[in-house]
Amino acid sequence: MFRLDNKVAVVTGGASGIGLEISRSFAKQGATVHIFELNMDQAEREADLIIAAGGQAYIHKVDVSKQAQVRKAIDKINQVQAIDILVNNAGIAHIGTAETTTEEDLDKIYNINIKGVYNCIHCVIPHFKKNGGGSIINLASVAATVAVPDRFAYSMAKGAVYTMTMQVAKDFVKENIRCNSISPARIHTPFVDGFIASKYPGKEAEVFQQLSETQPIGRMGKPAEVAAMAVYLASDEAAFLTGTDYLIDGGFVKLNTP
Repeated sequence: MFRLDNKVAVVTGGASGIGLEISRSFAKQGATVHIFELNMDQAEREADLIIAAGGQAYIHKVDVSKQAQVRKAIDKINQVQAIDILVNNAGIAHIGTAETTTEEDLDKIYNINIKGVYNCIHCVIPHFKKNGGGSIINLASVAATVAVPDRFAYSMAKGAVYTMTMQVAKDFVKENIRCNSISPARIHTPFVDGFIASKYPGKEAEVFQQLSETQPIGRMGKPAEVAAMAVYLASDEAAFLTGTDYLIDGGFVKLNTP
């Protein structure tokens, strides 16, 4: 079950964090993975490791905020093999309230976390329609539906990803295009470790435990747990699923709600 043999997947931000684990998992399940990244050295290293493990992976230098770059890469891939899966994972974090978030901060978040998702969806849908369908998986967040302190711009962007998911699913359901989103809570990635080390030097273990305990289950999630959901949503076994957001959150949303 959940094999992705003969499927072609595009994973944005697919060489680090959650995106990397999705790329690895897709390749392990038989998909040909095309990784969109800006850091090509890192992308090349990770693609080589996927290939060494028996998978198929290709890398493309793409800034998702630039529609021309996105279209060129997607068109090029589809000329060789029809794209079956798009994972919109690329995104950046931001800490701040509506008062402390600058106009420049907001524009940067919008360009990558909202416009970048739109650009990829906009460019892949014509191919999906010609190819007879496809699966879009967007990485949203628990911050899309519940308030998280000091995450004004980030929450705004993930809320947009959540609603884009529902709208795309509605508009293209008759075209056999499925669109779902995954909303993780805190996931233990190198980014988290780096953030804690930079903001709380000398208190890393204490802060890590505090952040872990914000999930009722008592720990942070693992990238592999998010990737497992992505594999399922991309597979033929999920053919009846569209227009839904899937929480991977250790009970953060439902069990923290009074």
